Amino acid sequence: MTAAIEGFLLSIGLILAIGAQNAFVLRQGLKRQYVFTVTTICALSDAALIGAGVFGLGSLIREVPDLIMVVTVGGAVFLFVYGALALRRALSPGALQAAEDQGLSYRAAILTVLAFTFLNPHVYLDTVVMLGSLSARHDLDGRMAFWLGGALASATFFYSLGYGARWLSPLFARPSAWRVFDVIVGVIMWGIAASLLATLF
Repeated sequence: MTAAIEGFLLSIGLILAIGAQNAFVLRQGLKRQYVFTVTTICALSDAALIGAGVFGLGSLIREVPDLIMVVTVGGAVFLFVYGALALRRALSPGALQAAEDQGLSYRAAILTVLAFTFLNPHVYLDTVVMLGSLSARHDLDGRMAFWLGGALASATFFYSLGYGARWLSPLFARPSAWRVFDVIVGVIMWGIAASLLATLF
C-alpha cells in the first residue's frame, strides 16, 4: 500500500503541470469531442510507460541518448506546428464558434493525442526513467503496487480533466474565450518547443 500511494503521488506531481498534452485534453473536453477515446489513450499510454520504467526499460533509455535527441527534435517541430495552428484559430473569428466548429476528425484526434504523448521527450524522462528509478528500491510486489498507483493517478487526472472541462462550457460559449484559450495554448506550445530545442545546445 505504501508503494502504491508513493507511485500515485509521484505520478500526479509529474502530470499536474499545464503542458501540451493536458491542453489538448482540455480542449477536447470543452468541445465534448472524443473525450473518452482521448483520455483513455492518455491513461493507457502513461500506464504502459510507467510500467516500462518500473520493470526495466529506464536503464535502456539512459544508455541510448540519441533516442531522446530524435524524440526531442520531432516533438519540438510538432509542438511548433500545433502552436501555429492554435494562434491561427485565435486570429480567425469564423473558427471560434464552438457550436459550429467541427474540430478534428476521430482519426486526427487519435493521431494528435498519440503525437502529444510519444513525441514529448519529457514523458520518457519522467515516467520511464524517473519513476522507474524511484521504484527500484522496492521488491517485485512493491514495484507492481507502485506501477498500479502511478497508472491510477494518470487515469484519475486525465478523466477528471477531460470530463470536468464541461463545467467550463458556459464560459467558452463566447468566441472571445476561445480566442484567449487558443492564444494561451499557442504560446505554451511554442514555449515548450523552444525549451526542448534549448536542451540540445
